[in-house]
Amino acid sequence: MSQPQHTERLLTPGEVAALFRVDPKTVTRWASAGRIGSIRTPGGHRRFRETEVRALLASLTTPAPIDRPAERAARKTAG
Repeated sequence: MSQPQHTERLLTPGEVAALFRVDPKTVTRWASAGRIGSIRTPGGHRRFRETEVRALLASLTTPAPIDRPAERAARKTAG
């Protein structure tokens, strides 16, 4: 009896583009330049590992600062 394999979700260039808010052709250029890894389907289409895409996105973005009302009031009175 074979063990069930965990298969990672693969994203299309359009799905990756939506996450980065760029054109799908940009994602294809990134893959050609080696900035992001891709695999090819038997039909020749590119697919991207979701974990790799999300890791790249996390490395390129920073969380937005939390806007606390008390800090905002302090900035108004200090400025």
